Amino acid sequence: QVQLVESGGGLVQAGGSLRLSCAASGTIFSINGMGWYRQAPGKQRTLVAVINSGGNTNYADSVKGRFTISRDGAKNTVYLQMNSLKPEDTAVYYCEAEIRGSPLSRGMDYWGKGTLVTVSS
Repeated sequence: QVQLVESGGGLVQAGGSLRLSCAASGTIFSINGMGWYRQAPGKQRTLVAVINSGGNTNYADSVKGRFTISRDGAKNTVYLQMNSLKPEDTAVYYCEAEIRGSPLSRGMDYWGKGTLVTVSS
């Protein structure tokens, strides 16, 4: 019943910027946390950034100082501002959210289908 839809991916030149968005919809009581992961062809999926319900954030070392994660609770949306993009940032970026469907429900993980970010050199 829950869907996560990413947007904002595309092709940019090295040094450029992109802003990714992910909106959660469906049966949602609360969202404990949301985050972004990425996966390049032939590589493992890795965490990029996460933000919890209290606004605490955590970033992968490779993106610290360049990427910023934020959220809009009223819209059930998480954003990822990506600056100073590098070719090694090229990957499919996936949105993830831990969502409770009711006050008595435990949080469950949901994933978006991904949005492709390609950074050319």
